[in-house]
Amino acid sequence: METRRSSRLIIVDGEGRLLLFLYKDEHQAPFWATVGGELKPGEDYSDAAVRELYEETGLRHGIGEVLRDRDEVYAVARSVPARWLEKYYLVDWPLNAEVFAAKWTEEEKHTIQKWKWWSLDQMRKEEVSQFKPEWLPDLLHSVLRKKRLTSGYI
Repeated sequence: METRRSSRLIIVDGEGRLLLFLYKDEHQAPFWATVGGELKPGEDYSDAAVRELYEETGLRHGIGEVLRDRDEVYAVARSVPARWLEKYYLVDWPLNAEVFAAKWTEEEKHTIQKWKWWSLDQMRKEEVSQFKPEWLPDLLHSVLRKKRLTSGYI
C-alpha cells in the first residue's frame, strides 16, 4: 500500500473558531475537514504546511507547533486507499485577514464546496461523523483550554 504524507492546519481565529472546508468526493458523504494537503517532492511537513496555508486560504503567515500526528488508511477524491501520515499544525489567524482561494488545484476546486468558521459549541451540536477526523472538536477544545491557561485567550 502506498504511503502518503500530509500537513493539516488547525487554524483558529481570535474568537476561538476553527476554519474548516466542506469536502465532497466519490468515497463518502460530504464532510468538514481542515485546510492542508500532501507534501510535494523535497518538502518537509512544515514547508508543506506554509505552502498549503497560502494556497488554500491566501494567508502568508507562520505556522505554530505540531498538535497531533495521525497514521490512518483512507482514500481521498480520485484516489485509492493509502496509508496517510499526517501532522496537524496550529495557526493563529490574524485579525482582519480574509480567506480566499489563492492557488487551488483542479481537484480542490472540484471537492471543496465552501469554508466556515466553527465555534466549539457549534461543533458539539453536530454529529462528530461530519468531521474528518472525528476528533477535531476535541482537538479544538484542547487548543482553546491551553490558550486560556497560558494567555487569558478567549
